[in-house]
Amino acid sequence: MNSFFERKFVIQGIFITIALVIVARLFYLQIIDDSFLLSANNNVLRKVTVYPARGIILDRNGKVIVQNEPVYDLLVTPREVKDIDTALLCQLIHIDMAGFKTRMAKARAYSPYRASQFEKLISSETYARLQEHLHKFRGFYVQNRTVRSYPDSIAAQFLGYIQEVNDKDIERSNGFYKPGDYIGASGVERSYEELLRGKRGIKNLMVDALNRPKGVFMEGKYDTLAVSGDGLVSSLDIELQVLAEQLMKNKLGSVVAIEPSSGEILTFVSSPSYDPNLMVGKDRGNNYMDMLNDPNKPMFIRPIQASYPPGSVFKVVAALTAQQAGLIDQNTIFNCPGGYRYGGGRAIMRCTHVDGPTNLIKSIQMSCNTYYGYVYAKMIDSRGLPGPKAYDLWREGLLKFGLGRRLGIDLPGEKGGFVPESSFYTKRYGNEKWRSGYNISLSIGQGELGITPLQMANVMAIVANRGFYYRPHLIKGIGEKKIVKQEFTEKISAGVDAKYYAPVIEGMSRAVNMGGTAASVRIPGIEMCGKTGTVQNPHGQNHAVFFAFAPRENPKIAIAVFVENAGYGGTWAGPIASMLVEKYLHDTITLPKYIQDRIYNANLLPEVEKKKDSAMKKNPTIIKKVPVNSPKQTSQSTEKQELLVHHSQVRRTHE
Repeated sequence: MNSFFERKFVIQGIFITIALVIVARLFYLQIIDDSFLLSANNNVLRKVTVYPARGIILDRNGKVIVQNEPVYDLLVTPREVKDIDTALLCQLIHIDMAGFKTRMAKARAYSPYRASQFEKLISSETYARLQEHLHKFRGFYVQNRTVRSYPDSIAAQFLGYIQEVNDKDIERSNGFYKPGDYIGASGVERSYEELLRGKRGIKNLMVDALNRPKGVFMEGKYDTLAVSGDGLVSSLDIELQVLAEQLMKNKLGSVVAIEPSSGEILTFVSSPSYDPNLMVGKDRGNNYMDMLNDPNKPMFIRPIQASYPPGSVFKVVAALTAQQAGLIDQNTIFNCPGGYRYGGGRAIMRCTHVDGPTNLIKSIQMSCNTYYGYVYAKMIDSRGLPGPKAYDLWREGLLKFGLGRRLGIDLPGEKGGFVPESSFYTKRYGNEKWRSGYNISLSIGQGELGITPLQMANVMAIVANRGFYYRPHLIKGIGEKKIVKQEFTEKISAGVDAKYYAPVIEGMSRAVNMGGTAASVRIPGIEMCGKTGTVQNPHGQNHAVFFAFAPRENPKIAIAVFVENAGYGGTWAGPIASMLVEKYLHDTITLPKYIQDRIYNANLLPEVEKKKDSAMKKNPTIIKKVPVNSPKQTSQSTEKQELLVHHSQVRRTHE
């Protein structure tokens, strides 16, 4: 009897267990596992992502810089792929059988039930051929999207490029992006990604057993519309940008032009550049690697990432900060016998010429090194403070001009340059007893100073405005209402009273218009105020620098031109700036044609210099050009560390 009841309970337990397993399985299939639901839905319903048009970008005059072109992605749901002509499909989309198998394996690994990319960025021509046969390929369908197009092929570093999202992008987006989506990777495309990308929509389509569309599900009741990205109005002037890029062709360097009254950047050139259309389409990856390995670094954004000693153009800042400190005025005179002596007279920082008694205006006009040696000595040695403390006050004045820190331009990757702290020199010399002679090269914009071309142009905007600037920016309006970001409307003081700018501006005007160092680039009918500079480069030819603003009253443009390894500023950078200023203000160029041709046709890339050197070795009759005023090396006394340091540290400028 007991055994009967035991068997009864065992049988009941078996039936209960089976029932629980069945219920659990049904619960899993109907509630947890959605594969059968997806498969069923996919047989009759297809959810198509509708990608919005990315916001277009215009120049300041409404001309299109960036627009969109249609492309197509071929998607696949692996579970639905049955009995298709793979050879025909491969032929239509230009892939081989190995490529087909690789793509299918990747799609299955993602999900057998969900659609994923099989082939992306199919052109309109390829899509037209594929569309005729698409019904033969069950499980495949096409999704529309757009890619960027650049009608004028300009301003690559400013605009940036878009690329497919990676895992980090997807993670940071909190679900907005999914594999196969695109995101701004650099330039304005990255800075304004959230505005440009828009909002995706969903369209529910009914399909038959052959995957052919049969209309919109429920008359679109459950569809959501895509919202196009906001358009941007850039501050660039296309015509000026095109001209600047032509003038900088086959040269290393930068051109930055700013509208002083707003901080809007009119021209932003990093040379060498590249065609932004190379970063679109199937060959993008190969093109990217080619440019990444290019020794001239076209992907490097020189205006905001390159840092150079500013050379003689720094004398403008030195003159202003010294006046504000009450150490000099426009009538202060120093005698220039051809150089500035320091270290008890045993060392000399040479000038390019003998200027004799020189006041502030003349020092700017003739770019007198000696004058600024005395000015720097007053700043560091004559203020009743230890060298480091006096130096910190001097440095604080430079920081107010936007040097040594990022200006906050609306581009990623901006560098701040380098203005050393006093601790830099205290550590170098092992004590705090150092004086101006230990880093006298700073007085003329050499030594350890590092300034970006954007900062140079911004200094000119400050001078043009007589003491303030607006944060430089590349986008002047967002969306239909052309909204301007609040941070770009803030007026920022440079810390120097307006009255101190008059003698500096007079000196800059004379440098261009009255026989100064920039007289060769004078523009008829325009009073341009400018400053040349030639920065000594220990690694090769000197760098050519020129910065200016124009006209003198009610300035419309401030510009900085930096040409690496070119030589004299007045020979190379000056003419480029002159042509751009005249083009912008008068829509013409009157510089003599032979100068224009020399600039347009010059090839100053490093490879060219190597070929020249090689040719000289093969043919000794070739004469190498040597600057008339090239510096002579002088032996220095070893009695003081001060003199030892500046035998190697002092760098001169040549106008």
